[in-house]
Parts: sequence; C-alpha cells; structure tokens
Amino acid sequence: MRKHILLIGIITAFIASAGFFVFYPLPESPAAEVENARIKISEARRHNADTYSDSLFREAQSLYDSAMNTWRKENGRFLYSRNFDSVSFFANLAAQKAVEALSDSRTNTLSLSAETEQKISEVKETSEALARRFSHYPLAPGMRKNISRGEILITEARHAMEKGLVAEAYKKISEAGHLILPAYEYADSNLRNWFRSYHQWKEWADSTINISRNNGDYSIIVDKYSRKVIVYLNGEVQFTCRAELGKNWVGDKRMKGDNATPEGLYRVVRKYESDSTRYYKALLLNYPNEEDSALFEYSVRKGMLPRSASIGGLIEIHGNGGKGSDWTAGCIAVTNREMDTLFSIAGIGTPVTIVGSTKELRSVMIR
Repeated sequence: MRKHILLIGIITAFIASAGFFVFYPLPESPAAEVENARIKISEARRHNADTYSDSLFREAQSLYDSAMNTWRKENGRFLYSRNFDSVSFFANLAAQKAVEALSDSRTNTLSLSAETEQKISEVKETSEALARRFSHYPLAPGMRKNISRGEILITEARHAMEKGLVAEAYKKISEAGHLILPAYEYADSNLRNWFRSYHQWKEWADSTINISRNNGDYSIIVDKYSRKVIVYLNGEVQFTCRAELGKNWVGDKRMKGDNATPEGLYRVVRKYESDSTRYYKALLLNYPNEEDSALFEYSVRKGMLPRSASIGGLIEIHGNGGKGSDWTAGCIAVTNREMDTLFSIAGIGTPVTIVGSTKELRSVMIR
C-alpha cells in the first residue's frame, strides 16, 4: 500500500514538473529587432553612410556586433535562463544609429556635392586661365607634367560626379587643385615680376620708333610676350610676323647656355646669305652690347653668376622658323619667306630693339 502511494506521489510530481516546463513561457527571441537593425545598416551603407557619415555608421555597426555577440552568449546558456534584453537593446540602438547615419549621410552628401561642384568650377577656371595665358610660358617639365595630370583629374572628377561618386570626385578635384593652382601661382608671380621692367621696355620701343620716324628709315622691334617682329618705316608699322624665341624667353639673357633671348637696344652688324648660315638667312645683332657686358661682369663679381660663366653671343634674327614653339638657343626665328622680307629691308646698323612686351601687363592679362 505504501509503495502504491509513493508511486502515485512520484507520478504526480512528474506531471506537475512537466506542466511547469510546458506552461512557463520561453524567453522571447530578439530576431525581429536584430533583423531590423541589419536592414537599417544595409540601407545606410547603400547610401554611402560609411563614407559620408563614417562616425555614426561605425557606431551603428559596433552596436549591431554587440547585439550579435550577446545573442550568441545567451544562446549558449540553459534555455530557461536566457535573457535577450541586452540583445534587443543593442539591436534597437544600432537601428536608431543607422537611421541617423543615413540622414546625416544625405545631408553631408548634398553639402559635399555642392562643395565639390564649386571646387571643380574653380579649378577648371584656373586651368583654363593657365592654358589661355601661359600655354607657351617656359615652365619646368615637371610643372607641365603636373598641369597635364591635373587636367585629366578634372575630367575624371566630372565623370565621378555624373555617376554620383561624390567622395571620389572630391578626392580627384582636390588632387587636381594641388597640381594646377601652384603652377598658375608660380607663372602669374613670375610674369608680374618680369613686367616690372615694362617702363624700361616702353622707353626703348618709343626711342626705336622715333629713330625710324626721324631718319625716315626702317627700325625693328621684337615683342617677346606677343612673339612678334614688328617693322617700322617712318615711325609707322609696315610689317609684322610671328617670332619664335629661346626656350627660356622670359627675362633677360644672363649668360651663354641659358637659352634666353636678350632684351635691349641692338642693331644689325652683319647679314648672312643662305650659304653662310645654317638657318637659311640671318641678321647678326651686336649682342652683347655695353650694357649687357657691364651687367654680366657685375653679376659675376657679386656671385650672382659663376666665375666660369661666359656671356655668349651670336644672337640673330634667322630663318627656319614656323615650328610653332620656342626652340632656339636665344635667337629670334621666323619663316624663310618672312626672313626674305626682313633681309631685304634691314641693312647694317638697322636698329633692332628686343623688349619683353610693348603692352602693359593689364592689357595682356585680359586675354
């Protein structure tokens, strides 16, 4: 009888225990919150929040990782001792941060887009001014290479903007600016320094025109900046042609080998026929004149030029021009047909004045 009662008690306890497990609610899964956080983060990433709202996006991603790690830890515990509150907390906060990152990204994208468009416009404008004013300016090969690379980057930045790749466009146009702006600033500063001699050039040019007017004869002015040879008769322009100069034509000639075309008051001292020169025909000028020699000696004495330097000579107006670039060692080259004209009108003693420009800086910079 006792055994029967004990058995009934055991069965009753088992049934009661089974009822506890059957009717006690399991911890609610945080799957919905975690999935919502994943969706929000993915949406933010699709809209480039990882680029344009990096801080918020990384915070959302970190919270999502915390939710997943906590979930894994809780899943390793006994079924009825699991607690997913922390998982839900991290997941919900991750979703909130992802939404904030998305909103912030859209705002930042619009702001960066406007800034990038402005930057593209400014750098492109500088590039065009550089090409317009300094396409033939004697810049170092490395600087010319930078300008070319910068122009390519401007195009790439524009294409990136058209594809909606704002961050990439901003990076490219910033790099373009770092290449083009210094080149423009250097050329502009160098040009302005050179034009400080304008008043001297004007005096030389006016004097040369007056000689033509007073003598009723020809005088020649070479305008280096505009690359023109201008012939005057009786003080009036009779003939103009294109000039090609020394490779380093900006500034005065300082010594032999600097590839610069000199500036000053010269005259024709000898005429070379076709069989006497390598350049079809040539008009030899009296470079160096007294002023050139005095300046050269002063520069050597003051250590501005090495003692081994030579002043050079053999500066001519000669033929074989028409190459479309500045290629001589310091001479003035014209086409053979134009050389025939110059050769016929110039005589021994004809004034040839070489100036940086016959126009003021403000006039040439308008172009």
